[in-house]
Amino acid sequence: MNAHSKPAGEAASGDFVQSLARGLAVIRAFDAEHTELSLSDVSRRAGIPAAAARRFLRTLETLGYVRTDGRAFALTPRVLELGFSYLSALSLPEVMQPHLERLSRETGESVSAAVLAGSDIVYVARVPTRRIMTVGITIGTSFPAYATSMGRVLLAALPESEAETVLAHAPTPALTQRTLTDPERLRAELQRVREQGWAIVDGELEVGLRSAAAPVRRRDGSVAAAVNVSTSASRDSLARLREEHVPRLLETTAAIAEDLRHV
Repeated sequence: MNAHSKPAGEAASGDFVQSLARGLAVIRAFDAEHTELSLSDVSRRAGIPAAAARRFLRTLETLGYVRTDGRAFALTPRVLELGFSYLSALSLPEVMQPHLERLSRETGESVSAAVLAGSDIVYVARVPTRRIMTVGITIGTSFPAYATSMGRVLLAALPESEAETVLAHAPTPALTQRTLTDPERLRAELQRVREQGWAIVDGELEVGLRSAAAPVRRRDGSVAAAVNVSTSASRDSLARLREEHVPRLLETTAAIAEDLRHV
């Protein structure tokens, strides 16, 4: 019997549809180690009589989920459709969250994701390790994009004319002595972010706060969100942020993008 399924005839309630359960058991009979199965193999692994297995296999073949050479049966790529409904229902934060948690464990730092809302970034996912800002950050917290690593990544992803418009209409006060406020310097920084594919901001949003961010891209290449790793100047040097955290960050955003390809 397939280790991944209960006996097909096991009814949980009066609403239990045995034929549906058996059909799913036939699909689950196939796995990475059993890509092709004979009728008797399917019957044994699904835990159903051979006659029933034959009917389900022929039905699945007619629907395009199974192919056969007359002796062995195998699933077709169309079975992926059965999982797309679940994946499509996942929101962007739900797709990103396990990746953010992994990145936080690897770096030992707080990790967040944000999207652009006008001239601000809005946090949509977060894995905090310690409080590194005087202001508490939760889902929905917003900060001015021009002074944050995630904001610069998201602004750099816009068409240049659109980024210009955002910066032209948004106030850019000096939040610390390090904050870039000069329009020319901000434009140059956004161009550098476009070219290198990531951003580092050091003490521009709050004194002592350092962060690196990279974009998460959709299948069409557009940017869905930005992810960052945040740390403090007293704990991590800029060199460590650049040489150790940025490569892990880029691996994480690439992994998220790969997941989004299937959503």
